[in-house]
Formats: sequence, structure tokens, C-alpha cells
Amino acid sequence: MNLSTIPRLLVACFLSVSAMAQATPPQEVIPLWPANAIPNELASARSTTITEKTTTDGGILRISDVLTPTLTVYPAKAKSAGMPAGAAVMICPGGGYSILAAEHEGSDIARWFADRGVTAFVLKYRLPDPRLQQTPHEVPLSDAMQGMRIIRQLAAKYSINPDRIGVMGFSAGGHLAATLSTHYDKGAKADQMAKPNFSILMYPVITFGDKAHAGSRTKLLGTLATDPTWVDYYSNEKQVSANTPPTFLVHSMNDKTVPVENSINYYLACLQQKVIAEMHLYPTGGHGFALRTKSGESVANWPTALEGWMKQLVMGN
Repeated sequence: MNLSTIPRLLVACFLSVSAMAQATPPQEVIPLWPANAIPNELASARSTTITEKTTTDGGILRISDVLTPTLTVYPAKAKSAGMPAGAAVMICPGGGYSILAAEHEGSDIARWFADRGVTAFVLKYRLPDPRLQQTPHEVPLSDAMQGMRIIRQLAAKYSINPDRIGVMGFSAGGHLAATLSTHYDKGAKADQMAKPNFSILMYPVITFGDKAHAGSRTKLLGTLATDPTWVDYYSNEKQVSANTPPTFLVHSMNDKTVPVENSINYYLACLQQKVIAEMHLYPTGGHGFALRTKSGESVANWPTALEGWMKQLVMGN
């Protein structure tokens, strides 16, 4: 190598790294709860050998054994003509309530929204685990409700309209988003501050009855998975009411993991309750596609459909 080229190479490397740093600044990470006051946590949870794990398998970034739930913020960039001002969305990655697919169903989606002028928050929620929690089935919803409250509390900081905050979920994260949308007003912990203004459900787990994704049901409910009362309670097609927020659903008809009837039955429940809803069913796409669709498949059009729905049917201009 010609030694005279080394300074130029160093400068080029520095400029490249600098440009990357400017393009992908560190994201703000907000804990959902004070470290010493995480609800439903067993006193022994912090003294166990369990630690949060992040691995990549089959091209999927997987987070497991979540001890500290958080929101990661992706601030809106310049306003897009296709999205309304002040909108925000909280994103719930999927993973069967066993792991969080935190990249293609989390950070990738958040960047897509931010590029279009929508502030996005990726929810790292706790996964039900009897080793760590007193009543594990309550934990994901508790974290989701707290996430929505925090976003509303921070609305002014991020120039968010508190009436334009939605939730988006994928697969089991879609079940959590649908549970938030139908259970925010149930029981002693009901809280209007936790209500989403709209819901985006991507190939969601909806039912815990017929056509259920058995893995999600078993992981969330544990020993309660055969109890009809709890099965019905978390079968969200049975929990839709007139107060359920407007909903956008996407599913592929050849989904072998979560049957398409999950979305269809939620949509029909919305129609019965006169809740604004739009559903897009695609012949192919399988499960877990998010933005990773194949060229030539019609399912690749779902993001464009979502932009139109958010602008025209939910938010206005």
C-alpha cells in the first residue's frame, strides 16, 4: 500500500463513521417503572440468575427474560404529506409471549413511522414468567397501559397530539395491542389515560378459543389456559365494545401460524359494535413479514394502505 494514502483513508473512515452517527443517533430509552417499584414482580426476581438475553436467530433479533420494561423513542422527522401532524404510535413486537422480535417488528417499524413524521415508541414489555411475577398473565397488559400513560405525559416534549396516540402490534404483540384496546377500561385498574386512539393489528393473535395460537395462549395463561373464564377474557373478539378504538388489520390468508380467522372475527366484532375498522387480507405473505415482504406480492402494499387510513379515516389533516 502507498503510505501517502493512509491519511486520506483515515479521513474517509472518520467521515463515514461521523455520517453514520448523524444518520442513526442514540435513541432515548425510558424505563416504564421505578427500579424498586415494578408491579407484580416477585421479591426474589432480582436475586435470581435470570438475566435479559438478546440473540439473533434466523435473521430475527430476539429479546427474552425481560426484567426492566422500557419505551425506546424514535422522534418524528420532517412532517410527511401522507401522515397527520402530532401522531404517535406505540409498537408491540411479537414473539408468542416467549420472546420479543424487537427489530423487524419493532425498531424497523419505528424508523418507518419516524421517517413519515410520526413519533414511534417501541415497547419492550415483560413476558409472562412465574419465576419472576406473582400473576404473570397480568404483566404484559400492565406494561402496555403504563407505556400509553407515559407517552401521553410526554406529549408536549415530543410535539404529540394526545388525541392521536395509537398502538400497533404484531402476532402476539397484536394480541397485546388488542387486549389494551379492549381491556383498558376493565376492572380496578381501568384507566382512560391508557386508551389508544387507534389500533393497528398485524397478523394478530386475537382469540384464545377456536383458531387460537396455542403457544401464545399457554405462555400467557399458564395453568389458567384450560379455564373457560380466562380463555374468554383474553379472546379479544369477545371483548370488543362501542368504546374500542378504530382498528386497522392486516393478515395473509396463507398464514399457517395464526389463522386469518383471528383478524376476520375481530373485524366482524368491530362491525357489530359500530367501531371504525378496515381490514386487508392478502392471498400470500405467510406470518411475521412486517416490512420484509417479497417483491411482487400484493401484501407489500399494506404500508401504503395504512398511510391512507391514518390520514383519511382516523386522524384527519
